[in-house]
Amino acid sequence: MPWKRTLNPAGVWQRLRQEIARLREQGRGTRQENERLKKEIGEFRRQEQVWQEKESRWEQERERLEREGERLERQGERLEREGERLRKENEKLKRQLEEAQRAAKRSAAPFSRGKRKENPQKPGRKSGKAHGPHHRKKIPEKVDEVIAVAVPEHCADPNCPGTLQVERIEAQYQQEIVRKTFWRRFDIAICRCQRCGKRVQGRHPLQTSQALGAAAVQLGPEALALGVHLNKGLGLPHADVAAVLQHGYGLQVNRSTICRAVERVGRRGEATWQALREAARKTLVNGMDETGWRVDAQLRWLWAVANETLVFCDILPGRGFAQAASLLGKDYDGALIHDGWKIYYKFLQAAHPSCNGHLIRRCRDMAQLATPGAARFPLGVKDLLEKGLRIRDRYQAQQISLHGLWTATGRLEVEMDRLLSRGYRDAANRRLANHLWHERPYLFTYLYCPGLDATTNLVERILRFLVVVRKNWGGNRTEKGARAQAILTSILGSAKQQGKNPIDLLVEMLCSPKSDWVLNLVPPVQEVRDDSSPAPPLHAAI
Repeated sequence: MPWKRTLNPAGVWQRLRQEIARLREQGRGTRQENERLKKEIGEFRRQEQVWQEKESRWEQERERLEREGERLERQGERLEREGERLRKENEKLKRQLEEAQRAAKRSAAPFSRGKRKENPQKPGRKSGKAHGPHHRKKIPEKVDEVIAVAVPEHCADPNCPGTLQVERIEAQYQQEIVRKTFWRRFDIAICRCQRCGKRVQGRHPLQTSQALGAAAVQLGPEALALGVHLNKGLGLPHADVAAVLQHGYGLQVNRSTICRAVERVGRRGEATWQALREAARKTLVNGMDETGWRVDAQLRWLWAVANETLVFCDILPGRGFAQAASLLGKDYDGALIHDGWKIYYKFLQAAHPSCNGHLIRRCRDMAQLATPGAARFPLGVKDLLEKGLRIRDRYQAQQISLHGLWTATGRLEVEMDRLLSRGYRDAANRRLANHLWHERPYLFTYLYCPGLDATTNLVERILRFLVVVRKNWGGNRTEKGARAQAILTSILGSAKQQGKNPIDLLVEMLCSPKSDWVLNLVPPVQEVRDDSSPAPPLHAAI
């Protein structure tokens, strides 16, 4: 390296000193920066340690929260299972409460399985080999009475003028009940028309059918009528009826025999049943009610219409106005006594006398469950309704005159209006008050029209027996059985109302040669008298 020509040592030293000073200053700054960085690094390490400690605490907290969440999840599942159990138990208790309420109101059969079998057996006899061994009744060794059946006067064809010639005599036997069991034989003339060739056989009034051959041994009309009456009139099951006839009279009877006899009598009573329906539609006063019934394990409703002279029943699939109108007709314009079920008010042309018995029972039940303050209203209504019944009894005992009856009725109505005009805080009392305002025009109809029933007791007596029957054997297994049940209940109930012997009527139906035979049960049409009592005054509902 070439040296400069002129060398200034002082200037070089000065520059060196300045450079050294600068380097020293820079070193001090570097040391300060290093110290600052060391402090920051230490601070960062302390903060890192703090964050590590916090992260450790957070990790512990997270693990604790996870464990708590798992515990809460398990508890939630347990509570969900407990809630599901309580929900099912609540539904079960609700069903039991509804069943108890329906049982109390007689609106459903309590002893029934509620659903059909998946593969039910077909009712009736089996065909072919499935029928099993065939049996026929033995020909009796001793006949107590022999009846020669008269030869028919003419051919079965009314347009055929041919004469009849006896071909043979066939025997038909009856095992009958009078005061002792005896055998009766019918020697039936089997004839053939000489002109058209048709077969004709005679018929005696005591014969229940014209069957011969394998069916020649039969039960007489008295025995069959007794069996039908025991079943439909007294409520005995078919097996019990067969046991009574067999053990009591020595008759060889099976359950199927009673079942077929009931169905046969039901078919022959169809015309009488229809005539009773028409008579009920023309009757001025009727009581109407319904109760639950089972047909092939399905819920049906047995409807009943009753008055002083007849009873008409039918088993229908619903509980609405269409079913009620099928009994009396939608244009029925008489007095219809019922329990206040809302569908009855759809008979727009009919009068609706209220059943005081239902209202009294409702008030009594409300008072038993209400607080002392809330019970005052139903007890007051109950006292007024019972007071009306006592006024009726006094009039029937001729203790008061007709004018006195109506005067007492007016005072009674004023008391009822005063009681209903008050405001009630209890929800049950408000519902009762609203119902009574709806029923208000006809609460005391029986006082304005003496002789009119104050309750539905007449029709309820019919249903009460049917409820007992329902508890014995549950209802009917087939639609045909339900039809026979409705027909025979109507006929036997009407016979009871009119004081006639039901067995005599059943014998008459069994021995009738006509399928459209109408029994002497249909009462004459009632007409409105000119001096009939006036209708009760109408009151506008508030």
